[in-house]
Amino acid sequence: MSGITKDTGVGRATLYKYFPDVESILRAWHDREIDRHLDRLLQVRDGTEGAMRRLETVLTAYAAAISHPGRHDSEIAAELDRGDHVAAAHQRLRDFIRDLVADAAEAGAVRRDVPADELAVYCLHALAAAARLQDAAAVRRLVRTTLSGLQPGQ
Repeated sequence: MSGITKDTGVGRATLYKYFPDVESILRAWHDREIDRHLDRLLQVRDGTEGAMRRLETVLTAYAAAISHPGRHDSEIAAELDRGDHVAAAHQRLRDFIRDLVADAAEAGAVRRDVPADELAVYCLHALAAAARLQDAAAVRRLVRTTLSGLQPGQ
């Protein structure tokens, strides 16, 4: 904590008023990052015309956001992913993708033989592989592959 106060210029008393330890600072930062990512996906959706194009653009933005060219400390990442806020954010994301899939299905661009909620889970699990991809071209191929599983008549 003393290093944080030194690097940020925030007084010790002020820092301890809001954060009891470094873990709580990391958790607050992580929560803010999650909210920022979800807000960005909403902006992408709202700036795109057409149900299928909207779904594709959002899935592409999501996959790009979770791809990590560098390595993260997996122990710290696992700890940060345990919070109630993260579980709520995952549910918001799932509902968000489900609604996009349902809109695309209604437009006839996505299969209807599988419920939209199941297709949303499929998309999110398939795109989780983006976290291990090193370049944008690989992320785009993953999104295309994922979208091919949504095509009507599969």
